[in-house]
Amino acid sequence: MRVERIAKDKVRIFISYDDLEERGIDRDEIWHNGKKVQDLFWDMMETAYMEVGFEIAGPISVEAFTMPTEGVVVIVTRIPSIPGVAQDDDDDDDDDEGLIHRHQNYAQSIDSQLVFSFDEFDDLIAVCHTLVAYDLESSLFHYHDAYHLVITDPLVVETFHTIAAVLGEYGVPSDATEAVLTEYGHEIIREDAIKTIAERFAV
Repeated sequence: MRVERIAKDKVRIFISYDDLEERGIDRDEIWHNGKKVQDLFWDMMETAYMEVGFEIAGPISVEAFTMPTEGVVVIVTRIPSIPGVAQDDDDDDDDDEGLIHRHQNYAQSIDSQLVFSFDEFDDLIAVCHTLVAYDLESSLFHYHDAYHLVITDPLVVETFHTIAAVLGEYGVPSDATEAVLTEYGHEIIREDAIKTIAERFAV
C-alpha cells in the first residue's frame, strides 16, 4: 500500500493486487461492501493518517479504479460541509455501492497528477504515441534509472481512468512526485513531453 497526498483534502492510495491477495480479497470483491473490504478501507485511512496526516473529518468521497496489471488506485476526498444543509443519515451506509465503489458523481474533473515510470524508453515512446491525441500537459524526467512521465492536466473522471489505464499498460505508478523529480531528478522535457516524443520517435 502506498499513500500520496495530492491536495489539502485529497489523498491517492495505491493498492497492489498482491496486497489484496494477502488480505484474501479478489479483484471483483473490491467493489462489494464485505467485512474484508471495510477492514481494508479503515486500514487505508489509518495508513493515510500515519504517513501524510490525512484525517477523516465529516463527509468524504471515495473513488477507485483498477489498472490492468498493477492494482487499484483509490482517491479519497474530504467534502466541505455546506452550512444550512442537513446530512441525510440514510446516505451514510449504502450496502449496494460499498465503501470502495465506482462513484459516478464523484467530480466533474480530477486535478491530481499522474506520474508513471518506465524502465525502457521504447515503452515510453509507445505510450506517448497512444496518448498524443489527448493533447495533455506533460513533462519528462530521468530519476533512479527510469523515465518518469508527469501529466498535470485537470481531467474529467472518465478520461482520467482511460489515461491511467493506458499508462499502466506500459509503465508503473511512480513513487516520486513532480516536486521530488524537479528537485532530485534530471529534467529532460519541460513541456509537451508526450507530443515531443511522439513527433521525434517512431514506434
